[in-house]
Amino acid sequence: MAGCNTPLSTAKESTPSMPATPRQETQLVSQGKNSYAAVYDEVISSVVLVDTRQGQGTGFQYDDEHVVTNAHVVSNASSVQLRYHDGTWTEGTVRGTDSHSDLAVIAVDEVPGQATPLPFTQGPPSVGQEVVTIGNPYNLDGTVSAGLVSGLDRLIPSPAGYRIPDAIQTDAAVNPGNSGGPLMSLDATVLGVVNSKRGDNIAFGISAALARRVVPQLIADGAYEHAYLGVTLESVTPTVAAANGMNEPQGLAVVQRVRGSPADGVLRPGTVEFVDGSRVPVGGDILLAIDGGAVHTIEDLASYLALQTRPNETVELTVLRDGTKEIVETTLIARPERSRSPLG
Repeated sequence: MAGCNTPLSTAKESTPSMPATPRQETQLVSQGKNSYAAVYDEVISSVVLVDTRQGQGTGFQYDDEHVVTNAHVVSNASSVQLRYHDGTWTEGTVRGTDSHSDLAVIAVDEVPGQATPLPFTQGPPSVGQEVVTIGNPYNLDGTVSAGLVSGLDRLIPSPAGYRIPDAIQTDAAVNPGNSGGPLMSLDATVLGVVNSKRGDNIAFGISAALARRVVPQLIADGAYEHAYLGVTLESVTPTVAAANGMNEPQGLAVVQRVRGSPADGVLRPGTVEFVDGSRVPVGGDILLAIDGGAVHTIEDLASYLALQTRPNETVELTVLRDGTKEIVETTLIARPERSRSPLG
């Protein structure tokens, strides 16, 4: 993770037709400053250093009383110290954490007047869109870096062992201490919450779409329940398709179902056989769609479960079973704390 709890001590621009806030790029670029400088000036008062006494990260003002950061930044702390850009220190209480999405909310005792809430974008990001990260890498206060949205709909590891869906990939510089900070669009809305670095020029953020679902629930209840299906899947490649008598590769092969999960007794896993030296699932269900929407990749299914469903909701699964399309139903449950299924 990019920064979290180191002893030293990153969003897609909403479209002009769907602004998430009155802040507009044309209002920001003034006095001869470039877009990056204008965004920095606009939001820096709302970005904070989060100090748990065991390590440091970054957060940002979500509303008049709460700061958003990563769950792995606050870790097991119940209280933290926050430093705003003007030098103001204040106490904060960890209101809620969700290790599955790596998001946390801190209730702040006293918020400086200039620290205004940073709104999450309402529209989806675009690959190639310019972004800005603002945070405290290596305890260097108020650092800005710029880059692009490099990819969308990524699955990234969570502290709970599952995968976080719908993540944003960026090439903006992210280092220890950046975790929990905002990944900003040039209209000064939050595209995502900086989460991790995976090497040179590859970093990730938790999408605004997922944060918009999780954060309000953390404020209200201190926790968030994710919908859970309980299945392990594999993409249907040409080799898998041929081994299963399919005319073309499509959907996801059911490899394993978790005992007692919604998938148990509903989806049928195949057996593993060796085809041309590779292990290939054969004879089980091929998942083609959920609630009528085609699933082409594991990322498709993970994002749908995370963004469109909740525990106790019933979903329709379209499967290819013994060469025939069938629709089966199952009711999702709340995700267990740990599971053999990294998808959920």
